[in-house]
Amino acid sequence: MPHFIIDCSENVIRLKSADDIMQEVFDAALSTGLFTASEIKVRINPFSYYNNGNTLDDFIHVFSYIMEGRNDDQKGNLSKVIVTKLNSLLPQVPVISINIQDFEKLNYFNKTMI
Repeated sequence: MPHFIIDCSENVIRLKSADDIMQEVFDAALSTGLFTASEIKVRINPFSYYNNGNTLDDFIHVFSYIMEGRNDDQKGNLSKVIVTKLNSLLPQVPVISINIQDFEKLNYFNKTMI
């Protein structure tokens, strides 16, 4: 926990490697002090087929799933830090966005909890 899933147009990973993009999100999340390095998980899904407002403009959207307990200011800062870092890495991408959703502790379960 947390999970950062990056959706992007396939061209984005031609501009910068998938590893570079994922590392930027990882480093940005770590820099907020909300998570330890061992907690952060990042994945990327490049899309060949998409409709972005009836265009084929490049895009990056980060879906963030974090354990409940962070306040709105912390989540807002996390969003801003990640989008700012991605914008610095890929200023030519016109659409860069993020949303954060909370995992509810009561509904979350993983293998280590067995």
